[in-house]
Amino acid sequence: MAIELLPIPLPETADPSKFTKFGREVKGLDPANFTPEQFEELKDALYKYDALLFRNVDMTPEQQYALTKAFDPASENYGHGNKQTEADKKSILHPDLKTIPRVPQVQLIGNGTVYNHEGLAEARLKHPHHKTFHKSIVSQEDEDKGVTRFYRWHIDAALYNLSPPKVTTLYALNVPQGPKQVVRYDDGSGDELPVPLGTTAFVSGRTMFDILPKELKSVAVRSRVKYAPHPYVWMAPARAKSTGLGIESDGLESSFDDLPPWEESRRKVYPVVWKNPVTGELSFQVHPCGVAELHIDPIPEGNPRDGALYPDGAHLTDLKEVRDLLYSMQRPAISPEFVYPHDWKEKDMVLFHNRGLLHTVVGAFKPDQVRAFHQCNLAASDEPTGPTADDVKKWA
Repeated sequence: MAIELLPIPLPETADPSKFTKFGREVKGLDPANFTPEQFEELKDALYKYDALLFRNVDMTPEQQYALTKAFDPASENYGHGNKQTEADKKSILHPDLKTIPRVPQVQLIGNGTVYNHEGLAEARLKHPHHKTFHKSIVSQEDEDKGVTRFYRWHIDAALYNLSPPKVTTLYALNVPQGPKQVVRYDDGSGDELPVPLGTTAFVSGRTMFDILPKELKSVAVRSRVKYAPHPYVWMAPARAKSTGLGIESDGLESSFDDLPPWEESRRKVYPVVWKNPVTGELSFQVHPCGVAELHIDPIPEGNPRDGALYPDGAHLTDLKEVRDLLYSMQRPAISPEFVYPHDWKEKDMVLFHNRGLLHTVVGAFKPDQVRAFHQCNLAASDEPTGPTADDVKKWA
């Protein structure tokens, strides 16, 4: 039986015309037990729609690892690497992850204390809270009324030494119930987004590129970002924007000299837009928090230069300039009408194309609200593919 793909349930805030190629609920396939033929259908659907939802799934950590690895059979290690390194202990990610002992590629994430779980006698989980990362914060009075923030828009990737995972799987085991919260952007736009408690929010990198004006599409296809070494250690002292989309430029990042040992050859340089392996479409795929530099190529010979930005190319190293440019390109796509905030149910499994979208943790829990999810992504066996010469010619 062929698998069935149904539209995902969109919130009232979403613009349905922007989700025709994003997100499907999958019926007729058990993601914990599938045939090779079913997997080919699944892979095709994943790259066409970027996020797939399965309801009422029973899945062991071994099965989740097997599903994730099927998209990149040569991959093996968790996407952020060995959790024992000095770099990881200083990383802003370190407190948020607990490794399943017998399947170290699968992480336990969530909130509250979980007992006797998959070989972990006791796991104290901490849902990331914007107060630990944002420069400005929501007042306690407003938080008590349900006001919250996006935590950090990102791609799952180490961004140093290891290649970005192709897919991520998120499996919901315990989902606390509670009233909706309201994400407040607090950036002068007045934007707000009602969200389910503890949602994971997604935006399409394809849409992020598609809605850019011509002059910024030109910059995007001509550009490469260079990430800082050990970026999650580098950014740890800094503070994020109120939208969770990148870092405020206050000079608080660690000096490269103060980072754990690093090598220039292991720093990652990636195209700003990545090419979908099935559809050939371009997605804007930048983790704004870790970027240190931006390289922009000149306008191709024969293309019009009138009104073009950086027609002769540029190498931007001023952090504020780099961040301001990227923010102007990425911020439109996190506006409420473009955001899919998933309303988690227990035994939901979401499989998403990590090279085709950005996502973020959202909201705040009380200490006694227990949330337990299994997450798996694997450092890829290859690097993302950027735009072709024809793509650059078309869009520049």
